[in-house]
Amino acid sequence: MRAKHFESHRAHRIGWLRASVLGANDGVVSVSSLVVGVAASGTSHSSVMITGVAGLVAGALSMAAGEYISVQSQADTENADIGRERKELIEDPDTELQELTNIYISRGLSDQLAYQVAEQLTAKDALSAHARDELGITETLMARPLQASLASAASFAVGAIIPIIAAYFAPIKLAGMVTSLATIVALSALGALAAYAGGASIWRGAMRVTFWGALAMAITAGVGRLFGASV
Repeated sequence: MRAKHFESHRAHRIGWLRASVLGANDGVVSVSSLVVGVAASGTSHSSVMITGVAGLVAGALSMAAGEYISVQSQADTENADIGRERKELIEDPDTELQELTNIYISRGLSDQLAYQVAEQLTAKDALSAHARDELGITETLMARPLQASLASAASFAVGAIIPIIAAYFAPIKLAGMVTSLATIVALSALGALAAYAGGASIWRGAMRVTFWGALAMAITAGVGRLFGASV
């Protein structure tokens, strides 16, 4: 008896993985940049902490709202396309069947086989067949606004808490340096974790995220030193 063959794919992770990675990375980079910039201006330790906490709250809410609006727009477009397809299937099923047949012919099936496949899929679930093969909409990759929104807000808060904790325990004169080091470590881990979850190169993922995060902190610290005031 032939052994069962199992395959592990990562496409089902795209929705929440993208939102989580974006949120956590934004949380670490934006809040650490705020903390480093304010610390570089020579302000008090309490001002640095207030800036960090305010950045966490505002950033998490902003990420949640922005992600929800963005993904909901995608969902609205998908629903409109599916609704239009449903109407066309009712009004002109023969044309829709031929349209599906042409899609399979373009993918390499013979005319007869393509028609048979289209006919059988139409008989089983015509709308799903058209949504998948004509519109490119699948259950795995469908937009999920609420899931993306919550993932973004939560991951932003988790990322943002790292520079806040680092700044809290560091002496005010070393707050910028300690926060920067903690952030670089966190970004490296985040980049590696995201790359691992997505099946990409861990080393490349870690370096990519760390480079852009370090650049953002350096620029913000420079602005703080230049103006000598909170940014």
